[in-house]
Amino acid sequence: MTYCKLSLRNARRQARDYLVYFVTMVLAAALLYTFNALAVSEEVRFLAAGSANLTLMIALGSLAVVCVFGWLAAYSTRFMLSRRGREFGLYLLSGLTNRQVARLFFLENVTVGAAALVLGAALGGLLWQLLRAIVLAMFAQPYHFTLEFSLPALGRTGLYFALIYLFALRRSRKRLRKMKICDLLYFDRQNEGAVLRTGALRRLVFGLSLVLGVIGTCLLLQMSAYVALAGALCAVLALFGFFLSFASGVPAFFDRRPARKYRGQSLLIFRSLTAKLASMGVLMAVLSVVFAATLISEGSSSVLYGIMKGRTAEAACFDLYIGIEGEKQDPGPYLTYIGENIPVERERLYQVFLTGKTQLQDYLKDAYYNYGYDSDPVLRWSDYAALRSIAGYPEVEPPGPGQCLIHCMPYLAGPLGSYQEALLVGETSLSPGGLYTERLSQSYGTANGRGYILVVSDEAAERLPVHHLAYAAKTAQPMTAGQYEALAGLAGVERGRENYTFVLSKAHEEAEVAAQAVLVCFPLYYLALALMSTAVTILTIQQLSETERFRRQFTLLHELGMDRREMARALGRQFALYYSLPAVPAVLLAASFIVHLAMMPEPGVMVGWNSPGAIVAVSLGVFFLIYGVYILLAYTGMRRNVLPN
Repeated sequence: MTYCKLSLRNARRQARDYLVYFVTMVLAAALLYTFNALAVSEEVRFLAAGSANLTLMIALGSLAVVCVFGWLAAYSTRFMLSRRGREFGLYLLSGLTNRQVARLFFLENVTVGAAALVLGAALGGLLWQLLRAIVLAMFAQPYHFTLEFSLPALGRTGLYFALIYLFALRRSRKRLRKMKICDLLYFDRQNEGAVLRTGALRRLVFGLSLVLGVIGTCLLLQMSAYVALAGALCAVLALFGFFLSFASGVPAFFDRRPARKYRGQSLLIFRSLTAKLASMGVLMAVLSVVFAATLISEGSSSVLYGIMKGRTAEAACFDLYIGIEGEKQDPGPYLTYIGENIPVERERLYQVFLTGKTQLQDYLKDAYYNYGYDSDPVLRWSDYAALRSIAGYPEVEPPGPGQCLIHCMPYLAGPLGSYQEALLVGETSLSPGGLYTERLSQSYGTANGRGYILVVSDEAAERLPVHHLAYAAKTAQPMTAGQYEALAGLAGVERGRENYTFVLSKAHEEAEVAAQAVLVCFPLYYLALALMSTAVTILTIQQLSETERFRRQFTLLHELGMDRREMARALGRQFALYYSLPAVPAVLLAASFIVHLAMMPEPGVMVGWNSPGAIVAVSLGVFFLIYGVYILLAYTGMRRNVLPN
């Protein structure tokens, strides 16, 4: 057999035996191509209106992902080298030199990497169309499917893949050139070994790991940069201590409780599990940290997007809103520009008043997030009815005699719905009437109240002090960026005249959210996918490497009388424990961090699908969906290969 044929045959065998690794590298190529296509897309760069920042963020994200997949490739090639040590030792015995064996291993992996790159680029072309459709939908632009490949993106992906494999193979190739035949023959017997050998030390480390885990989680929840750094360090130390003490402590636990050792399938399950963990306790801790980083990256992306989306949804409920505060409230320049340049279907120029009292502010002090108002804000009924029409809300009944309406953000509906005392509006006493919670731009000081506003009859609002002047409109078509910039420029001039003017455009706010999602949220999800696929691939490679040992074990058990169903149950439980160990601590740590992060914004922002509970549920759902696919593939393959017919 020629040198090239041998390399090609081994490459095919490697791709088959380590199919999970090959599939992950195909996914790596697809992800790299997709996000490189995003970075070089003129269409997306124009929509994002920040091509330099976009290119920088994608480049930083790609660099991080290259390092992650480089770690996977380096670990996998070293692992495969250890598993094939005897084969390479036989090559040396047959007359090949160390340099030739190293070159053979190098060519095998380059062939596998080239195949993964080709398949990944093809898959990346389809993923790019999906990502492009999502981006265009976020910018409210039409999408048309076009099957095309970006040569610059393909070139960058090829460069990144070359860096990944050259980094991964450099050390293995150098090692193969120096290893002796005896080293290769016994290479697969080199294990990590039990770090903690005495029972007292195991118990001490296990207890300390639990304490450090609790302390680290509490410190992470403080969200101070230095405190969070100390918390992260405590959490990492806790994970390492837990896995090192767990791997060496389970046998001691069963030695003291022999009745539990021989109960059911405990001996079979835990003996196989501890034998594996004894050789990879440190690796398990590293993978658990990677899983926590995956969930935190994924959850942080969702939290950031939820903050931007929630604030925009409240602030930009009108196509155009202008609030003018100050001694000179002159809307003339704005109205002139709007009349000449922006087609308007419905509009309203109105005033926001103050009661001069702080009754509701005092009542809501424990749940209220206020700034910009010294007393309770007020709208006239005629202005409120016009605003509802502009926003597209249904008509409501006006306040009855001696009554007022309350319009508030949903998070205040509970306490305000139970408020029954009379409210002083100027010199008039009014009782609370209806309560409404649609979005009405209630997030800023020059908006329609901060969180809530009272709606009174036009007569009751007379002689109340004016807080600011406001203008709201429904435009015939979405405002352009140029129109918004022109109005914002007028606002800048007004600020110089001792006025504070606030301009909001629904189209501009939504475009800003989309741009920030492309710049920040997408790279975080990108990194989370890379971390997740890398960690679970390493776990799966480690488990599938035990196929031959499991086959011998179950063959012997079959000869001793154990039926196939019981063996399948034992294998399933062993898989469940093996994959749960690194995931459970990571989930507990990351979920508490995400919940605290999602509760930091002001009330009323993180609601609905962006609420803390929903974000944690979605993050865990995506995590366990990918995790479950890998586990199912590994279990199915292992069950088919090791259980006797």
